[in-house]
Amino acid sequence: MDEVEVVVAHSERATLRVGDVFLKVDSDQARVDVEVEAMALAPVPTPEVLWRKPPVLAIAAVPGRTLGRLGGPSAGAPAAWAAAGRALRRLHDAPPPSWTGRAGRSSARLAAELDAECALLVTNGLLPADLVARNREVAEAALRSWTPAFTHGDLQIAHVFFDGDAVTGVIDWSEAGRGDALYDLATFTLGHEEHLDDVIAGYGTDVDLDVVHAWWSLRSLLAVRWLVEHGFDPFSPGCEVDVLKSRM
Repeated sequence: MDEVEVVVAHSERATLRVGDVFLKVDSDQARVDVEVEAMALAPVPTPEVLWRKPPVLAIAAVPGRTLGRLGGPSAGAPAAWAAAGRALRRLHDAPPPSWTGRAGRSSARLAAELDAECALLVTNGLLPADLVARNREVAEAALRSWTPAFTHGDLQIAHVFFDGDAVTGVIDWSEAGRGDALYDLATFTLGHEEHLDDVIAGYGTDVDLDVVHAWWSLRSLLAVRWLVEHGFDPFSPGCEVDVLKSRM
């Protein structure tokens, strides 16, 4: 009998693996609706939806392996990272969905969230004031106008699978929607800055590096407190706090 593996679990959602089936339990059915529709629309390989019975979504495992994870060593040749860039370009060039995703929050909303979060990080003693202030300054470059694209919205390195240098599947689409394409590029390379050039080479167009750096800072600033409160460790080597320190 296959064992039940807890992939991730917190108060909002949980993902379990049983053999080659992933069971996603989510309290927010609108988020599951987004995931299912985004996977149907995306012009890149996505998992097969096996069945859905709220609050559970069952999807098939995708073949291959990831290039690593945040806070861990990265694997794969430059060609694999470039293949990820090409897949991202296909996604971003596709007609964007009708809804706004996580990467599509307005500059005004992001600025307000960021200012409030920065204040809490310092007041609660989670991060030193100079580290927060510097990264808030860097993050400003992301607060600009952008052309809406089809974005994944949570394109962590652990969400893209490869067989050799070919992308075999992209998982976890619950944050997908219209948004800023550079948010996806930044999320995929977060904590793995050494591979950014390879990803851009595959992406095949000019990328504003200042904006990518800004999204690294912005995403990390907004994540630290949430991660701590939900049992994760953003202070682990190579994770969000180290990303913030790299901007000093």
